[in-house]
Amino acid sequence: MSDIIIEKIRNRGPISFHDYMEMCLYYPEGGYYTSEQDKIGMNGDFYTSSNISELVGAMIGRQLEEMWAITGKKEFAIVEYGAGTGMLCNDILEYLKQNEAFYSRLTYYIIERSPVMQAKERLLLKEKVRWLNSLHDLGPVTGCIISNELVDNFSVHKVVMEDELKEVYVDHTGDFVELLKPAKRELINYLDELKVKLPKGFQTEINLEATNWISDVATNLEKGFVITIDYGYLASELYRESRNKGTLLCYHKHTINDQPYSNIGHQDITSHVNFSALSHWGLKNGLMTSGYINQAGFFISLGWEDYLNQVLMKKRDSYLGFKEYAFLKYMFLIEIGQKFNILIQHKGVPGSSLRGLQTKINRN
Repeated sequence: MSDIIIEKIRNRGPISFHDYMEMCLYYPEGGYYTSEQDKIGMNGDFYTSSNISELVGAMIGRQLEEMWAITGKKEFAIVEYGAGTGMLCNDILEYLKQNEAFYSRLTYYIIERSPVMQAKERLLLKEKVRWLNSLHDLGPVTGCIISNELVDNFSVHKVVMEDELKEVYVDHTGDFVELLKPAKRELINYLDELKVKLPKGFQTEINLEATNWISDVATNLEKGFVITIDYGYLASELYRESRNKGTLLCYHKHTINDQPYSNIGHQDITSHVNFSALSHWGLKNGLMTSGYINQAGFFISLGWEDYLNQVLMKKRDSYLGFKEYAFLKYMFLIEIGQKFNILIQHKGVPGSSLRGLQTKINRN
């Protein structure tokens, strides 16, 4: 991948960081997500919350049951973007099998841009699931559109405020180097729309793909909900002085670094999600904001402890059951639960009183 990117720079001149990140992650067969290397799990570079426990799928399943009732208990589409190994989909469906009326009326659709990941999903998911290339292939949706750790992997524009907003470009002169050019109008407009004024010297990322994605989702959702789960903040928190170097991070072999010009094509590159932007551009396209909550609050609202106790009671070894309970409580209420946030939006239905949004948990 490094050689391919260098050749592109030689032929066309410096490229935007956005285009550099896009090639690193999604270049056909050679990008991080399009190659055959393991990405998720012990042999990969990171874990997702659904790899740790089926609790995530069960709690989302509980919320989906309420959403199905709100939409009228008719045919219901669950659409997941970027399903990874398919584990979250599997856990949601396993939970919903207990609700025969709902299970018989639902179809689960996966939109997966990585052929390698889609092949892994097909090995695990044998019923109720269909794969799509685009949400447009489905037509108007009644149901719920889900993304879990998706938006943080969209390619972003890096910017820095000097006398005017500048965008980071990537050149190669023996090594990869960054240089600044005046920012395009659409990047300036992004900050203007959110009423964000960056102080001089402030560096951050702008995720235009996220605004395009939520606009597309809003247009195609006819009646129902959108659940977005990810690392990130509201704009008021994202642009604090403490984050004046941005939020870009790389994951390689279960370690975190801030070196996007290393391990090219062999490490994940992410940036934190601006949930205010998703809410703003969703509203511009007809999506109302139901609520915003961290994952710990979402779990508590949906009765995660009662569900977990039911699962652990099936295990004969009470000592192992207690250890698992303690581990999952720490992970989902503290470690992961306060790092992941959840934005729920709705269209064509009431959505402000959803069960999963009722308990707010402050960060430690």
